[in-house]
Amino acid sequence: MTPELKGFILVGSIKAGIVFGLLFLAIAFVTWLERRVAAWIQNRIGPNRTGPQGLFQPIADGLKNFVKEELIPGEANKVLFILAPAMAFVPSMLLFAVIPFAAPLPLNFDFTLPLLGRFVHTGAVPMIIADLPIGFLFILAMSSLAVYGIVFAGWASGNKYSLLGGLRSCAQMVSYEIALGLSLIPVLLVAGNVRLTEIVSVQQNSLWFILPLTVAFVFFVISALAENNRLPFDLPEAEGELVGGYHTEYSSMRFAIFFLAEYGALITMSALMATFFFGGWDIPGNWDEGEPSVLVSLATLIVFVFKTFFFVFCYIWIRWTLPRFRFDQLMSLGWKVLLPVGLLYVMVLAAAMLAFDTMGMEWGVWYALALFAVNVVLLGALFWGLDRNRLIWGQKLQREGRA
Repeated sequence: MTPELKGFILVGSIKAGIVFGLLFLAIAFVTWLERRVAAWIQNRIGPNRTGPQGLFQPIADGLKNFVKEELIPGEANKVLFILAPAMAFVPSMLLFAVIPFAAPLPLNFDFTLPLLGRFVHTGAVPMIIADLPIGFLFILAMSSLAVYGIVFAGWASGNKYSLLGGLRSCAQMVSYEIALGLSLIPVLLVAGNVRLTEIVSVQQNSLWFILPLTVAFVFFVISALAENNRLPFDLPEAEGELVGGYHTEYSSMRFAIFFLAEYGALITMSALMATFFFGGWDIPGNWDEGEPSVLVSLATLIVFVFKTFFFVFCYIWIRWTLPRFRFDQLMSLGWKVLLPVGLLYVMVLAAAMLAFDTMGMEWGVWYALALFAVNVVLLGALFWGLDRNRLIWGQKLQREGRA
């Protein structure tokens, strides 16, 4: 093994260890954040006893779950019952491996360790664990695997309520996986690449994709909420109907792992929103496009974390604001609205891009603004079509009738 290869492996191992370690800490922080934001929205206090402002509450909850008794139902399939939490947790963590989280970091070293030999690395280190050339396909593949853990948990529990929760989750995630993929096809059309680092680079050189792909962003947000089983789409865990859903029979740390998987997927989907539609780690301006430096890497990391946790806050805000959908409404939204409208949007966007290319326009700010104008028209038509005098004009008619 050459010194350069050993240096490459060492850098990759350090990146993976640091990123996944920080991701675990972020998951613990988000559990505290959700309880504090929920208390703020509902005019309550929230956790404030364990540590300053209750910051140590996730640690106390973790210790509590570790020491609680583990129960396995007598009629359960013990192998799948034990493996199911890990099958739900691992895919949500692996998704973060292909997300770029900062500008490249300059790193040069040449040292020798006893027994291990010489390690050499020169040049910039991309701030991503694995810059896969199929990053987009990896995201779709890993996000679809999480459903197996939930389905196996419901079936292996030997409980009819758990089984119904698992079946609901399977139907829901399969349905919205299609809408999620459709919402990302416009990103690939504009970026011309499936590698996430290239998608960020394209946004650096023009406008963030939130403007030229506004409709795609709306579809992605809705699909991500359903994929993560978050309100208003948390039908697999509906307490009023299914007691607790697919994890009814779970206790102790296995029960907690399902929630760790949910919050891990929440953070990952928030990071994907920032990456696909808000430039990832990009900061407006040209100052982060020069030679790699530690200052630029640190600044872009801070910006990426801020963007990600902004969407985490939006997730929490939505949970404690909107009521739960009925299951038939959930499935109708996925199959009767998001699927046909998403297909139509891809065709209209592709036709618009073909027309702009025929006119001799090249990708840049003006091209992006032209696509933004197309999206504004489509978004207005979408809201008008979905409203059908029920919400916007319906309220106006009700006020006029009362007057």
